[in-house]
Amino acid sequence: MKLTFATTVLSALVSSVAGEYLFKEDFNDEGWASRWTVPTGWKGKDELGEWKHTAGDWHGDNGDKGIQTSVDAKHYGLSAPLAKTFTSGDNTLVIQYSVKHEQDLDCGGAYIKLLPGGDKFDAVNFGGDTPYAIMFGPDVCGSSNKRTHVILHSFLKDDNLLIKKDVPTETDDLTHLYTLIINPDNTFEVRVDNKAVREGKLEDEFDFLLPKEIKDPDSSKPEDWVDQKKIADPEDVKPEGYDDQPEEIADPEASKPDDWDDEDDGEWEPPMIDNPDFEGEWEAKMIENPEYKGKWEHPMIANPDFTEDPDMYKVCKDGCSHVGFELWQVKTGTLFDDIIVTDSIEEAEEYAKATFFAKKDAEKEMYDKIQEEKRAEMGDSDDDEGGMPDFDGMGMGDEF
Repeated sequence: MKLTFATTVLSALVSSVAGEYLFKEDFNDEGWASRWTVPTGWKGKDELGEWKHTAGDWHGDNGDKGIQTSVDAKHYGLSAPLAKTFTSGDNTLVIQYSVKHEQDLDCGGAYIKLLPGGDKFDAVNFGGDTPYAIMFGPDVCGSSNKRTHVILHSFLKDDNLLIKKDVPTETDDLTHLYTLIINPDNTFEVRVDNKAVREGKLEDEFDFLLPKEIKDPDSSKPEDWVDQKKIADPEDVKPEGYDDQPEEIADPEASKPDDWDDEDDGEWEPPMIDNPDFEGEWEAKMIENPEYKGKWEHPMIANPDFTEDPDMYKVCKDGCSHVGFELWQVKTGTLFDDIIVTDSIEEAEEYAKATFFAKKDAEKEMYDKIQEEKRAEMGDSDDDEGGMPDFDGMGMGDEF
């Protein structure tokens, strides 16, 4: 097996970080497919796209490969077991992986899932209906839907909770690193390229808890409550003759054409125009309502069903045993690499240094070179096709 720079560094990291890794995948060997299962029971063969093992068209190391979606308008599925089942306790949970969109992505997901199931996990039938603990990563569809999904399972509500406010995502053609950290103090952090783009309390950013207050069910707006701020002035009277003005009048500047023949053309009638004196339907002017009491606000009371949940962070309370991709892509070319699941933020950061950050500058350099060559080719093509033809040499002479 060819050892890349990243692989060499990774071998030295195993004993240098105190945390426990639960899953690592760099896809750098041909045996990667034996570690992952394609869910052939989820979709038919004609609906499932094929995963391509490649470093991509631009990269930091040709021997450092990932897996890439390769056929347009297909579903993509894949799952693999963790090295050790993770059960939420007094420990941090970190999921991190890299994503590169080599296509001009118009609609497609690129998120990863952390899955429960243990020995009963059905890898062959893994799909959209399979329960999950976490769904995390970029999702793009159209110009308005561009976000990094963060969806966490709530055991209290038995539901999957989407973060309330969209988290930004990257949409360029380069590799980006996505990291989700869930802490046992019920806080979380989302990083892109190891920079925080969202962090806070789970209870603030997700609907884990019921509202602490609710509207008093025994209260209602009093029947005599006046919430109309303005009323028609009862002393304002419509002027006499106001309705006498028609909406249209005959154009006073129009005259019968000289060649108009009443016998042949009928009786001439001037064209109609808008009446400048017409003011529309009369309405009394509005004044402040002396009976106005303001906007009625429903009294709030303590929610009798509210309970604190100190275990919001325990998305893997029953144990998470697998990671997986379950995607739909209209235009393909998304490449995934360098996945890690761990209970150590430090280990995830070290892994990022040895993989993503070790390759990013060389990838950018290669990408820029490719784009420069494309621009040059387009320029040459324009030069070949542009300009007017030389008609002097086409036998047209002075006649053209």
